[in-house]
Amino acid sequence: MGRRGLFDLERHFAFYGAYHSNPTNIFIHILFVWPIFFTALMLFYYTPSFYSLPKCPCGFNTGLVLNFGFLFAFIYGAFYVLLDKRAGSLAALMCLLCWVGASVFAFKLGYTLTWKVVLAAQLFCWTSQFIGHGVFEKRAPALIDNLTQAFLMAPFFVLLEVLQALFEYEPYKGFHTSVKAKIEAERKAWQDKKAKKSS
Repeated sequence: MGRRGLFDLERHFAFYGAYHSNPTNIFIHILFVWPIFFTALMLFYYTPSFYSLPKCPCGFNTGLVLNFGFLFAFIYGAFYVLLDKRAGSLAALMCLLCWVGASVFAFKLGYTLTWKVVLAAQLFCWTSQFIGHGVFEKRAPALIDNLTQAFLMAPFFVLLEVLQALFEYEPYKGFHTSVKAKIEAERKAWQDKKAKKSS
C-alpha cells in the first residue's frame, strides 16, 4: 500500500519518471547518476570531521572519518529505507559502500588530485545527462522544476529501474501500474501545455 506525503514513493517515482521515459536517456542516467553521487562524496571527504574511525587492526589506514560525507550518505540511505524497506536497504548499502570507497579514494589521492578527478567526472556525467535530455528525451531535466526531489530521488530511481527490468521488482503489487498511469497523465499535461505555448 502506498504512503502519503514525503514518503509517497509513487508520487516521487512518477515525478522523476515523467522526465525520463526515453530508453536511451534512462540508460544514460543508469550509467552516470551513481558516479555523480560517488564523486560528490569524494569532495565531501574534505569537510570537517565529527569523529575519526580507528585504524584497521592490520595497520592499514583507510582514512575513514565521520563527516558531512558520511552524514550525506546516511540521510540518503535512511530516506530510501523509509520509502521501501527491501530496495531501500539495498540502496542504503550502496550509499554506505560509496561513502567508504569515496573516502578511501580521496584519502589516497589527496585534496588537489581529488578535486581534479571530481571536477572532470562531474562535468562528464552531467554533460552526458543533459545530452540525454536534450537529444533523446527532448525535455528539460527534472531538477529544473524540483531541484531537491530530483537530486534526492535520482540514485533510487535508477536502482528501481534496474531492479524492475532485471527482476520485475516492485515495492508492492500494482506499484508500476499506478506509477505508469501517473507518468502518462503528467506527460500528457506537459505535452498539452507545450502545444498551447507553440500555437
